[in-house]
Amino acid sequence: MGRVVVAGDDGSAAGRAAVAWAEREARLRGLTLSSGDLAEPHRAGRDVELLVRPSPAADARGAVAAVSGRPVVFVPDPPARLPDRVAVGVDGRDPADEAIGFAFEAARLRGAALRAVHAWTLPAEAAETPFAVPEEDRATWEDQEVQVLSDALRPWRARYPDVEVQQDVLSFPPPQALTHASTTAGLLVLGHRTGRTASAVLATTRCPVAVVAG
Repeated sequence: MGRVVVAGDDGSAAGRAAVAWAEREARLRGLTLSSGDLAEPHRAGRDVELLVRPSPAADARGAVAAVSGRPVVFVPDPPARLPDRVAVGVDGRDPADEAIGFAFEAARLRGAALRAVHAWTLPAEAAETPFAVPEEDRATWEDQEVQVLSDALRPWRARYPDVEVQQDVLSFPPPQALTHASTTAGLLVLGHRTGRTASAVLATTRCPVAVVAG
């Protein structure tokens, strides 16, 4: 049977918060729970399916750098008391399938809605013009981004027909868009490729954040 491992449980308030989150997640996934002082996630055994770590904001940058091969959930102390809604950051043009799959499965296990967040910015030509961007142009670009996100999610909707998906296309830099999404989520899922974004989000968000490699 696979395991959920709590790394860095030192008996502190942050460690206890991570353990409490991991206990519930292990029950949801039908996995066993154990703890260990894992300085590097890649030292975990092959039966480890999920690592859970305390997430003090000061350690956010180093914590993301430590991800290696397995989903790692960083649990803040204290975690915000938020609903079981799951949010996932999606780069529609280069979707991180492992992260999206993790988010859909997390939503399915919780019987929760999934909020898929795609951040976008105005094209370079719009940013360089000295004039205000016409609303019809902005609307056209936003419609294109909505379609990009829809295309990225289509195979996952087919695979998880029972998961309610809410598409959210936000004209903000990714860290701002995802931090905003985290305020109404019980779990935020990010791809490991978004290292800088993940570090910025971990430093500010109060909900657990899963960083998924691949």
